[in-house]
Amino acid sequence: MFWYGHDVSGWGWFAMSASMILFWALIITAAVLLFRALNRPHEHTHTPGAPQTPEQVLGERFARGEIDEEEYWRRLNALHAGPLTKP
Repeated sequence: MFWYGHDVSGWGWFAMSASMILFWALIITAAVLLFRALNRPHEHTHTPGAPQTPEQVLGERFARGEIDEEEYWRRLNALHAGPLTKP
């Protein structure tokens, strides 16, 4: 049938080799990504915990930098002073 002149040229061998390498690279990449996706730790949804005390909320705001130290101590003293009565 194909006796002479129908051989694959040098570029044909190069294209076949490159496509085979690309094929296996894609298969390995897909396998690694699938493995990582299946073994990823599950994300925890935010579930409300026990109610926080006002001191804890104030401490978290201070830790996040929302309030400075002076305001932290002023508000903490106000919390411990007790309820205020209006004159």
